[in-house]
Amino acid sequence: MESIIEIGESWAELRVALWPHHSLEDHRVELCRAFLSESGEAVAFIARNAANEAVGFAEATLRHDYVNGCSSSPVLFLEGIYVRPVDRRKGIARLLRNAVADWGKSLGCVEFGSDALLENSASHALHTALGFEETQRVVFFRKPL
Repeated sequence: MESIIEIGESWAELRVALWPHHSLEDHRVELCRAFLSESGEAVAFIARNAANEAVGFAEATLRHDYVNGCSSSPVLFLEGIYVRPVDRRKGIARLLRNAVADWGKSLGCVEFGSDALLENSASHALHTALGFEETQRVVFFRKPL
């Protein structure tokens, strides 16, 4: 049986593939902070192939603050979903989405939110394929004080 450390390492490596602007060590720390705590506000599912290799993951949280395009609270929020390129188009992302949705429903959520950067058309296509509908586009601004 695989240890929690081995699972975490496989998961962290997949996270680097999705979010390469953070180091492997940063992802390890984030996993411990957000997902290995006992808050009950975050969940992750890891997809494995027949050889027991981690091939994808989905992470979600319960958001109690306003979620763009949603009107309820809490909202189930898809924080990240990733499937290795070689394992895509096999229904893995849909299975991960379903697992996340079931978790949210079990906690009373009636809406499932997510987001993607404006220029990330691949993510837009995936979200559409997974049954999400676009609600709005937002550009954030800042001004140093």
